[in-house]
Amino acid sequence: MFIPKHIAIIMDGNGRWAKRRGLARYKGHIEGAKIIKPIVLHCNEIGVEVLTVFALSTENWNRPKLEVKALVKLIENYLNNMDEYLKYGVKIKFLGDLSIFSNYMQNKILQVEEKFSKNKGMTFAIALNYGAKDEIKNAFKKILLKFENKELNKEEITEKLISENLYTKTFPMVDLLIRPGGEFRISNFLLWQAAYAEFVFLEDVLWPDFKPEHIDFAVSEYSKRNRRYGKIS
Repeated sequence: MFIPKHIAIIMDGNGRWAKRRGLARYKGHIEGAKIIKPIVLHCNEIGVEVLTVFALSTENWNRPKLEVKALVKLIENYLNNMDEYLKYGVKIKFLGDLSIFSNYMQNKILQVEEKFSKNKGMTFAIALNYGAKDEIKNAFKKILLKFENKELNKEEITEKLISENLYTKTFPMVDLLIRPGGEFRISNFLLWQAAYAEFVFLEDVLWPDFKPEHIDFAVSEYSKRNRRYGKIS
């Protein structure tokens, strides 16, 4: 199989998984969190350079308060148990507007990133309070400020410059985007970075039932694709 450099996953279906079992929606998120580690380790093992997961979107705050509270608590617990990744050599990065979180959580995020910064393995990126439109808007604000300060001229505003002002500035573009859960949309996730990504939608798999073999299936599908980037091959 040809291994993509950057895999992105929309971890969809937690709430529906719980509902089908007569459980509160937050129970699905708890089960979904348990799936992350084996997927991270598998991607690291097969040679993926970057794995980005969509953990909490800017739109998720519109969900019922109880579910949002449970999600934030789950993220906090996850942050406190990330040392288990240290021995696998992965780097950990967080993407998104983190200012919405408590000072405790912001400091914890910085501590985690620093602790893992010298690792040489795959980068595991977690998108928290992330929205692609918001990310692009903020990138343009940074560029506009440089323009107003006469640090650059309009000829220097290129795709490369925009990419360098995104959260993912050090990442390769997304090669493969995977979405379980039966939905067929990208949901404001990595819109710029996924411009030429290959998509694999898994209709019959909800995130709490996702396994490393689903990664292998998606990578196998990706390997069959002819990536022309607009050219004729």
